[in-house]
Amino acid sequence: MELVDKAKNYVSEKIANMKKPEASLNDVDFKKVSHDSVEYLGKVSVNNPYGTPLPICEISYKLKSAGRVIASGTIPDPGSLKANDTTMLDVPVKVPHSVLLSLAKDIGADWDIDYELELGLTIDLPIVGNFTIPLSQKGEIKLPTLSDMFK
Repeated sequence: MELVDKAKNYVSEKIANMKKPEASLNDVDFKKVSHDSVEYLGKVSVNNPYGTPLPICEISYKLKSAGRVIASGTIPDPGSLKANDTTMLDVPVKVPHSVLLSLAKDIGADWDIDYELELGLTIDLPIVGNFTIPLSQKGEIKLPTLSDMFK
């Protein structure tokens, strides 16, 4: 029994100390307006320390403003991370017009909304299995204007 415990501790320690991919949420920008929603784009930078590409299982997201979730979703199987390199990922976040209109009533004249974008980047690591990197960023984004709608 003692040998099994020592083996478990050894494996746990090795897994805890092994290099893992690191990610950062660099920016959130207005992308486009469609007939039913406004799309924002989260830009994520992910560094893969391994000599082999790593599959990304999924990216989940929640966009919050004024204390409530205004958009959420999952992007299944968004590709893989390049080996020994940094991969840039675009995470499109669609917000329905109805939600933006209710926010616009609350914000008044400055046409900016405070937001918090939470992302979960789930990667398939060798030996470990699925590993989720939590990311979040707070800031301000502009609501689209009439001129944005006719571009």
